[in-house]
Amino acid sequence: QVQLVESGGGLVQAGQSLKLSCAASGSIVSINTMDWYRQAPGNQRELVAGITSDGSTNYANSVKGRFTISRDNAKNTVYLQMNGLKPEDTAVYYCNAFIRYSTHIGTGLRNYWGQGTQVTVSS
Repeated sequence: QVQLVESGGGLVQAGQSLKLSCAASGSIVSINTMDWYRQAPGNQRELVAGITSDGSTNYANSVKGRFTISRDNAKNTVYLQMNGLKPEDTAVYYCNAFIRYSTHIGTGLRNYWGQGTQVTVSS
């Protein structure tokens, strides 16, 4: 079994910062990409930022220059540093990871989602 657990969400004022964390645990062999998505009420879930196992990153245009994604491969953890937060950043933020896991008969590969963490930015 593999689990992704996010933390770090909360309520902040516009212009402030938050740092989200997502830790993967369980029968993990390796982790490929790790991403952050977000979903605001009434909107579709959208990709915020992603990072590959070798550290290559990509960002949504709306967060470039404000958010930074990073990962600690030894801890199977991905982070999202969010600076200069805006009210339009308010959403539930989800961690996503493409993970090779082990079973008693070999390995498998699948996408996993965390449970989400709420980020609310007041104006």
